[in-house]
Amino acid sequence: MVDRTGGREAAGDAEGVTEALDRPLPEGVRRRVVALVADAFGGLTVTELPPQLRQYARFTPNRRAKFAGNAMAAAVESDPVFRQRIGQRLRETQTELTEAIEGGSPPAAADPVDVAAVAYVLRPAGWVKLVEAAGEEAQRASAERAGEEAERELQRLRDELAAARAAARKESDRVRAELDAARKETDAVQRKLRSAQSDVKRGAAALRKVEGELETVRSEAATRQAAADGEARRLRARLAEAESALEASRRAVREGRSVEDMRLRLLLDTVLDAAQGLRRELALPPASMHPGDTVDAVEPGKMTPKDIATRALSEMDPALLDQLLALPQAHLVVDGYNVTKTGYPTMPLEKQRLRLLGGLAVLAAQTGAEMTCVFDGAELAAPVLLAPPRGVRVLFSKPGVTADELIRQLVRAEPPGRPVVVVSTDREVADGVARAGARPVASALLLKRLART
Repeated sequence: MVDRTGGREAAGDAEGVTEALDRPLPEGVRRRVVALVADAFGGLTVTELPPQLRQYARFTPNRRAKFAGNAMAAAVESDPVFRQRIGQRLRETQTELTEAIEGGSPPAAADPVDVAAVAYVLRPAGWVKLVEAAGEEAQRASAERAGEEAERELQRLRDELAAARAAARKESDRVRAELDAARKETDAVQRKLRSAQSDVKRGAAALRKVEGELETVRSEAATRQAAADGEARRLRARLAEAESALEASRRAVREGRSVEDMRLRLLLDTVLDAAQGLRRELALPPASMHPGDTVDAVEPGKMTPKDIATRALSEMDPALLDQLLALPQAHLVVDGYNVTKTGYPTMPLEKQRLRLLGGLAVLAAQTGAEMTCVFDGAELAAPVLLAPPRGVRVLFSKPGVTADELIRQLVRAEPPGRPVVVVSTDREVADGVARAGARPVASALLLKRLART
């Protein structure tokens, strides 16, 4: 069987050498050849494929036909070895059809396009005639399909024309009906217009009558206005006389009052001169004290945050922080990371901030003091999306500025005399704010106070 198949291939190639198509391969046959090659493609190894087709070895038959159709058609035409391998695959998958075609008697019931495609690959004797016959058959079938489609299109156009004529008749009837209605409506409008014109004429006559009456009223009003103007001038003259008399009476009253005022002023000057003479006679010094000055108390502004430390409280007693925050207008400035890394250093920075700010919010609500929490912005990889709690101002230092410097700027911004308390264990920060007038306390003191809330 193998020898017989090899003989067929050799005979086909020997005879096919002299046979060649003198026209392009019909498109239907070409598509069928590409489909056959794409199906037989998978039965070959990569080394059996032409180099230009090896990249499509793992494609499905449909994708091979879509993306490598031209390349496969060219390989079948130009590469006899590849064509023989495809032919061998066809003999294995379509045995009856290939044997019939190679035997020179293709089945009459077979599709001419299939026959032409297989013959094009196998290249038996007379394959060119089979391909040309398939092309003619395809052209004839295409012509028949075109004729049928043209007949269907013609019938469709006839149906559309009949429908268009019917619609045109219906539209014509509708337009005629609308025209009749429009004519009737025009007649009604014209009647209304004539009636309106009559109304306008009557209105014009009534307007002329009203204008005559108005002119009469205007004349009467002008006469009355002239009389009113005369009466107003007479009243103004009488008013001027009354005002002159009133001014004369006021002048007389002022003259009488000035005499009494002069007598009272003379008496007051006499009493004042007597009092001054008595003070000089007794040699009395000016009063320099008031009764309220004798009461023992602390005046506002006389107590500073530094005085709180002298009240026998330990530097780590939370009551010390309560007393400092109880001062009027106290401002608590917290070195954020210094406190969190002292109290809970193992937590992530985000949770450290949230825990500290939550405690400060409770402390602000309890004491009413102003509170500012400062964090070092150099440790941030991106801006922090943080909603500050009520009563706590949250600040991050700018690039190139440390949190310690920002704290010193906050202390320097406060007016002299305001109680400012800075929470930080950093000795440099504590010494700097102390020189600026603020009261430094340790971070552990704030942590103890927050633990009580």
